[in-house]
Amino acid sequence: MKKLLNFLPLLALLIVITSCSSVRVAADYDKNANFGEYKTFAFFKTGIDKAEISDLDKRRILRAIEAEMLTKGFTKSENPDLLVSLFTKSQQRVDVYNNSWGYGGWGWGGFGPWGAGFGPGWGWGWNQPSVSTSTQGVLYIDLIDSNKKELVWQGMGTGYLSRNMEKKEARIKEFVTEIMTKYPPVVQ
Repeated sequence: MKKLLNFLPLLALLIVITSCSSVRVAADYDKNANFGEYKTFAFFKTGIDKAEISDLDKRRILRAIEAEMLTKGFTKSENPDLLVSLFTKSQQRVDVYNNSWGYGGWGWGGFGPWGAGFGPGWGWGWNQPSVSTSTQGVLYIDLIDSNKKELVWQGMGTGYLSRNMEKKEARIKEFVTEIMTKYPPVVQ
């Protein structure tokens, strides 16, 4: 039983770490769309310009989407079957951990000339609460039928974003790759 109690904090930490690194994805689509007839794509500049992220991140996302579309057999075209658009949302998450209870220390009291002698003792104490912040982002990728001007597929990925510039590009690729695993939809 004691080993189990010692293992629980490690298990909780592992769950927190893995949940922070994964991207949760979902997709929605038009059941009447014939996804087999879409062969070419282009980016929908009007929609992409509205995305409220830095131009650097937009370029990273667009490169990752283009790579995924090419991998799926699409060709980039001036007269596309599909237009690709995107938008993003983000929110700051603040976690406060205030469970740092423990024993206080003990020591010798101040025997001084004023006669205020305190002997050895002990007591309960606590540490300062720890605060961590993280940014959770949502990336939406929209595929629009260029002839009908209708949304036919939307993929969404939710996860934590990295502030580390070296890890940011890899994280963006992870978001896009995970979202695009939902395309084409499995139509029943």
